[in-house]
Amino acid sequence: MDKLRIGILFGGSCEEHPVSIKSVREVAKNLDADKYEPFYIGITEGGAWHLCDGPDADWEEGSRPAVLSPDRSVRGLVVLDEGKCETIGLDVVLPVLHGKFGEDGAIQGLLELSGIPYVGCDVQSSALCMDKSLTYTVARSAGIATPEFWAVAEGEDVDPGRFAYPVFVKPARSGSSFGVTEVTREEELVDAVSTARQYDSKVLIEEAVAGSEVGCSILGSGGHLIAGEVDRVDLSHGFFRIHQESEPENGSENATFIVPADIPAESRSLVQETAKALYRALGCSGLARVDMFLGEDGAVVLNEVNTLPGLTSYSRYPRMMAAAGMPLSEVIDQVVSLALAVDAR
Repeated sequence: MDKLRIGILFGGSCEEHPVSIKSVREVAKNLDADKYEPFYIGITEGGAWHLCDGPDADWEEGSRPAVLSPDRSVRGLVVLDEGKCETIGLDVVLPVLHGKFGEDGAIQGLLELSGIPYVGCDVQSSALCMDKSLTYTVARSAGIATPEFWAVAEGEDVDPGRFAYPVFVKPARSGSSFGVTEVTREEELVDAVSTARQYDSKVLIEEAVAGSEVGCSILGSGGHLIAGEVDRVDLSHGFFRIHQESEPENGSENATFIVPADIPAESRSLVQETAKALYRALGCSGLARVDMFLGEDGAVVLNEVNTLPGLTSYSRYPRMMAAAGMPLSEVIDQVVSLALAVDAR
């Protein structure tokens, strides 16, 4: 049987570039060489695209400029090499990209134009889940609880006196806790908004939710969804921000991950069912990680939805799926099969 020619996108020109590099290296370790012929396309922090041999530390050296063609007659890569142009057809694309231009529908739009099947959520659900205020609006319409929140537009002034503290201030469209500040006093708010605006012009101010941070990984599309084991983030202080720590592979300075979560069985089921309901309401497909709060009263409140969750050695999504009996190699097989099934319709 011929191997599937799989394009693997990684890197990206946003603050989550280093996380993507770690994720794709883990994907490379778990990619079945008997099933797939990989073509690694690295995107530099400056936005240049390169076809390379793999995501090693020196992946840019010896690489060739390459882009995904939006021309559906190509359905693959256009590669430039010493003034010559070569096309490489692809059967499927796996975007291992996080944050801006990776999870916000931008790359998904290019892939739709190209006609190449791709792993993960489509343009609309990607854009919807990337904007936390829109995510919350849809969740509420589906009867799922969210924090109270206030969206602050670009250039809009904020009255610190209108809020009950503590609150969390965050970019509306970013990830990995970049630009997030816990604000406990009025006089801290303006600086926190300025920090968030370094990552996005639209800022969210949220009430602090009392409860444990829990998460659930989801895989699938439509009526057939697989939920991984629920995890719980055990915080010693502050808030969860592992991707910004110096050596997250060696653990977090303030968080321990408990998988399966040490919560009652009925709470576990509620978290999983809520995650599935959110996934469907937001139109997700392929895979996503749904982060929630579990209150002392047993209620579940949405935190956020990650449509291209981290796949690093220390990331939550693969840990939760592995705890449910599905290693990363099988996750890759499943999401690729889902992408090809959508294309075959």
